Amino acid sequence: MIFKVTYQESKATNPKREDTKSLYIEAESDVDARALVEKNTPYNIEFVQPLDPAHLAYEQKNPDFALTEFN
Repeated sequence: MIFKVTYQESKATNPKREDTKSLYIEAESDVDARALVEKNTPYNIEFVQPLDPAHLAYEQKNPDFALTEFN
């Protein structure tokens, strides 16, 4: 399943809506998606959202859409 993860780039600063970014990741569950991001980045995760097919199709229309893969 594809998940949308919203995050702040730093855990050291106060979160601001204007600085919220997102990435898309494939994982078995939201717990797995969160664990992958926490293991591979210093990001402050705000929310992990599963994308149903309609929502995924909408997100894929964004030219910046790309699945993030960690090695």
